[in-house]
Amino acid sequence: LAPQAHYWLGTDQLGRDLWTRVVYGAVHSLSAALIAVAIGLVVGTALGTLAGALTGRVESTIMRLVDVLLAIPSLLLQLTVIILLGFGTVNAAVAVGVAAIASFARLARAEVVRVRHSDYVEAARGSGGTFFAVFWRHILPNSLTAVLAFATLQFGQAMLALATLSFLGYGTPPPVPEWGLLIAEGRNYLSTAWWLTTFPGLAVVAVVLAANRLSRQWSGVRP
Repeated sequence: LAPQAHYWLGTDQLGRDLWTRVVYGAVHSLSAALIAVAIGLVVGTALGTLAGALTGRVESTIMRLVDVLLAIPSLLLQLTVIILLGFGTVNAAVAVGVAAIASFARLARAEVVRVRHSDYVEAARGSGGTFFAVFWRHILPNSLTAVLAFATLQFGQAMLALATLSFLGYGTPPPVPEWGLLIAEGRNYLSTAWWLTTFPGLAVVAVVLAANRLSRQWSGVRP
């Protein structure tokens, strides 16, 4: 059925209310994106911070590993992880998170190096502060602002990646109404039931735009 007063977004090919499925699918889509960003944020920031704080062989080893991850196309890396772990919402989120580790690591390292060479850090060292005291009090807190803003941006990208995986059949299995899966299920009826793909697609677009907007505000960039 097309959108009407009783069914705001219409019904799907089996007569199920699309509004209910989109709202219920938001729980799975948003939680999966949150897990993916958390994995990339925690692991990537830890590696990048370690590489930025410790020079020499440790930094070289970590950054070579990051370069290897960046050399692999993200979709290929995500599919590889899913094939190894199996299908499912959590496994898809882990795959997207693993693919995001390298980006977080490079940004975290760059921020740590930038802050480490700033004047107030040099002054703290000159006043007799130990390495760990200066690191925890000055370097780490001032390095996380850009990383957290980037995490918000990555949330939108994680939504797109998860929707892509579900659309290709590598994400959340049916009958869970994940947004990417809803789009995939409605593509065969696009000419006769446009709402099956349009409304889940608009939900994905809305979340991505909101994440981009929030990231701009946190990073202090004006539109």
